[in-house]
Parts: sequence; C-alpha cells; structure tokens
Amino acid sequence: MLLRAVRASIAAARYLSTEAAVDVGTGGGATTTATSTTTKDIGGGGRDTLGRRLLKLVYTKRSAAITIRKWIDEGHAVRKYELNRIVRELRKLKRYKHALEVCEWMTLQQDIKLLPGDYAVHLDLIGKVRGLTSAEKFFEDLPEEMIGQPTCSALLHTYVQNKLSEKAEALMEKMSRDGFLNHPLPYNHMLSLYISGGELEKVPKIIQELKINSSPDVVTYNLWLTVCASQNDFETAEKVFLEMKKAKIDPDWMTYSALTNLYIKNELIEKAAFTLKEMEKRSSNKNRVAYSSLLTLHTNMGDKDGIHRIWKKMKSSFRKMNDAEYTCMISSLVKLGELKEAECLYTEWESVSVTGDVRIANIVLAAYINANQMEMAEKFSHLMVQKGHTPCYTTWELLTWGYVKTKQVKNVLDYFKKAVGSVKKWSPDKGLVREVWKIVEDEGNIAEAEQLLVFLRNAGYVSTEIYNSLLRTYEKAGKMPLIVAERMKQDNVQLDEETHNLIKITSQMCVSEISSGFS
Repeated sequence: MLLRAVRASIAAARYLSTEAAVDVGTGGGATTTATSTTTKDIGGGGRDTLGRRLLKLVYTKRSAAITIRKWIDEGHAVRKYELNRIVRELRKLKRYKHALEVCEWMTLQQDIKLLPGDYAVHLDLIGKVRGLTSAEKFFEDLPEEMIGQPTCSALLHTYVQNKLSEKAEALMEKMSRDGFLNHPLPYNHMLSLYISGGELEKVPKIIQELKINSSPDVVTYNLWLTVCASQNDFETAEKVFLEMKKAKIDPDWMTYSALTNLYIKNELIEKAAFTLKEMEKRSSNKNRVAYSSLLTLHTNMGDKDGIHRIWKKMKSSFRKMNDAEYTCMISSLVKLGELKEAECLYTEWESVSVTGDVRIANIVLAAYINANQMEMAEKFSHLMVQKGHTPCYTTWELLTWGYVKTKQVKNVLDYFKKAVGSVKKWSPDKGLVREVWKIVEDEGNIAEAEQLLVFLRNAGYVSTEIYNSLLRTYEKAGKMPLIVAERMKQDNVQLDEETHNLIKITSQMCVSEISSGFS
C-alpha cells in the first residue's frame, strides 16, 4: 500500500502505446521510412538546415511558419519530403504545435501536392492540439477524394484517444461500407479502445472481423497478448504466439515481454527465462523503452545480476539516463532489498537530473517506511526539502502510513493534514481515513477526534462512518458528546443502526463540552 502511488511511475516503461506502434499516416505515402529518420538526420549533423532551425524552436510561442518563410527568403528550397520528415520527428518529440504549423503551411502552398496520408497526419495533430471538435470539423471539410482509409483511421484514432466507443464504432461501420477496412490499423485502434476501457468481451469479434477483411500484424498480436496477460491466461497466449509464428510474423520485444510477464505470474520460470532472453535480443537503441521493461521483468524474477547487467548495458548504450529509467532501476533495487544501492543511485540521479522529480525521492522514502525505519524516513524527507524537492501529496501520505504503523497519533494527524492540504481537490482514500480514525479511537482523545472531524468537513468529506468513529472515540473516553444527531443532520449525513447504538451508550456517560468548542 505504501508504494501504491509510487509504482504508477514505473508503469510508463511497460505499457503498449498505440500511438507508438501505429502510425496514423499509413497508406498515404507521406510518412514512410519512419524508423530510419533520426534527430541527427533532420538536424543536418551540425549544418544549418531547415530541420535544425525548426527543432531548435522548443518554445510553443515561436512560429514554425515564420521559420519556414525566413528560410525561403534566404534563398533556400523547401521540399515536401523534407517537411514530412521534420513533421515526423516533431511528433516523436511531442512537439505537436510546431508539427501542426508545418502541416498548415504545406496546405497553403499550391506547388505542394498533398496525399491522404498527409491529411491523416494533419488531422491527428489537430486532435492533439485543438481537440476533438476541431478534428471532426477538419474531417468534414476534407475534399471528397481525400476521405479514405488514412484519414478515417486518423479520426478513429482521435476517437480512441478520447475513449469515445460509440463514435468509434459508428465510424468503423462507415469505413466498412466504404471498403476502408482492408488494413489491420483500424482494428488495432478498436482493440486498444476496448482493452483500455475493460471491454474485453468485444475483443474476439474484432479479431474475427480483422481476419476476414485483412490479416493481423505484430501490433494486433501484441494487443491480443495484452488481453491474455490481463486475464492471466498463458495457455491462450501460447496459442496466439503459435498462430503468430505460423503467419510468419516476426515477434518483437513487446511480444516476448507480454509472454515473460505471464510466465512469471504463473511461476513458469524456465519459460520466462527463455522468453526474456529472446526479448533482450530484440531490444536495441531504437526501442529504448524495452530496457526498462527488461529491468522490471528481471526484478520480478528476483534476478539481481540481471538488473545490474541490463543497467550497465543501458549506461554504455545511452549518453544519459532519463528520469523514467532511474525510477525503474531504483524501484528494482528497492524491491530486491538493495536499499543501500538504491540510495547511491538516487544520489547519482540527484547529481545529474534537472527535473528534481519528487516521485523518485518518494521511492526511497517509501523504502525506509516499508523497512520500519521512520527515523531515516524523517531525515530523508527533511533532506528532500533542503535540496529543493517540493513534497507532494504522496510524500505526506507515505509518512502518514508510516506513523499509522507505529501508532504515533500526533505525527499521523500532522502528516495526514499536510497530505490533504497539499492538493486543490482531495480525492479521499477511505482506507487511509479509516486507519487515521482508528488511531484516534484507540487513543480515546476526543479533542483530536473533534479537530479531525472539523478538518475533514472543511475538506469536503464527512460520512456516517466518520461520525461513528467520533462516537466510538467518545465511548473509549467515557464521555457523552453534545448534539451529535443535530450535527449529522446539518452535515447531511445519515444515522445508521450503529450510530443509534453509540448515541444510546454514550448518552449515559459524563457530559463533554469539547464538541461545542470544535464544531
């Protein structure tokens, strides 16, 4: 529970990204050879090129169109294939606004002939920058000859990103009528939609339709394996993998990652070791995220030597590790009980990181708390602040849980209040609230109980359970609270059977005046 919020940062290294796996421009001719293009190619290796100038813009307020016009004014030529490569690279860097500006500039040039694939990329970027409504309007205004499989798939992708099942299904029906479903891309989008939405019962039908109209590709099989993993069904996963091999589709690192994960969950260690080796063979600098997945899988197998070997390989392959990779490695060391090594790596991260991401510090903090080293946790949290890391909700929540374990009521209340006060809108963790109240109940301190009730009311969270906790605290203290039923009515909270019983019990005790002072 202590690591619940921290683990979320590791998941980014393991998810199957539809956007990364599927290029919305497929079939249009405008986005070919995507894997061969690099920032160095675009930038000209130090030479002054249009690509280099556009990549240097960085700030969204700067205009890509002005940069292109200035390039032309200086007497340089602008070629469509070069602009397409630049757009592709900007998309990879998530510089969507500048990529969109390049696309918009191209639509205004009479000497540039645009294809459906170009409009597909344009539509996708509009969805990202300006939202769904603008993307739909762009699609409606397209010339009829440009409405084809690429542009429909781009709109479908936008619906999937916005989790709009009904619109996506309606568009799929239109694409079927128009004969645009002869490619796995639209089906892969729908699979992603149903998987992310938990509608796994719809997956078999989509795969069946795909096999009728086209052929599954590696992305299809990887998504299918994702479903098997979510259902912990390694037998079906093996059948899917066998079908993939029979179709002569080469598995990639994600294929073996899904299989390895399944085998580890089912304690099939020999099979896991084999697929993990195959996964590593397919990991390269071009798919850097694979290495973080390797770290996680070796960790889940309890393989300390494996994670150190992969980390060493990463450091030799890349000039600098990013925050996600440090997060993954530090988490792996913590999970395997290598706290000292995790501390050293955290110190290394601090020395090179420019982000100061507090989530990474929270991993080490959680490790101290899990190890019941609250004194070290306190010192570390103070050190975080001294070094400029701003504590977040998770930081205070972790410390609250730590003191819940040691039953130190003052520290529990202090950190719990800091946690709630650190966010604009608090989404109550009922389990944590329950544990905080239990500590207060056990103490029988009605002053603290009343203060906690007022605090939670101000935070917008009161309930029957909370009032019952308050009454149990009074019972423990042997005191009678004042006007509890009236206060509950004022807070629009219902009395249940336990409430009535507790009021009856406490009404026979000595009167306490504390409640009137705090509520």
